[in-house]
Amino acid sequence: MSRAALVVIDVQESFRQRPIWAHGSNPDMVRQVDRLVAAARQRGDLVVWVLHSEPGTGGLFDPALGYVRLIDGLAPAEGEPTLVKTAHNAFTTTNLQQLLTQAGITDLTVCGIRTEQCVETTTRIGADLGYRMTFVSDATLTFPIPHRDLPETATVAEILADPRTLTNEEIVTRTEYALAGRFATIRTVDEVTGATLAGSRG
Repeated sequence: MSRAALVVIDVQESFRQRPIWAHGSNPDMVRQVDRLVAAARQRGDLVVWVLHSEPGTGGLFDPALGYVRLIDGLAPAEGEPTLVKTAHNAFTTTNLQQLLTQAGITDLTVCGIRTEQCVETTTRIGADLGYRMTFVSDATLTFPIPHRDLPETATVAEILADPRTLTNEEIVTRTEYALAGRFATIRTVDEVTGATLAGSRG
């Protein structure tokens, strides 16, 4: 039995409903995630799907609106669990750790949305829990981050025009610097899908 798992985090329709979606860091993200999923299945790794939910808020992550579902083009295979979280990381409000423990998983590969938020936070906690983490940057996606002093009502155009806004490139670079050598091995989709199972553990 494989001791590795792929965790796909928040690749859901909620994000596609936001105006900022067109300015995401990785237009090829869904295809990249699909490549990771296909490779994991071929190796016999466990694939776990995670969705983010904010019940009762009336927002895009409220399941009542119908957007808390995987982006079109991605779907779990039979037997692959789908977990629903209400925290930034995939562990705190789900039974992910129990599921992984029962399956004998020691190595986790993570991908999804957003690079520096739910994917990075899951990576940090996973590392602290003792898992060997692989962070696949080019199978993640993020969006420009406005400065804290910019009003919440700012338009996408105003966010992009503000020189204080963190660009996608800056966000990905900062995340990789923060995780590498501390919480995870940083790898590309090509590296993971072209590696043997042993090699994919970094």
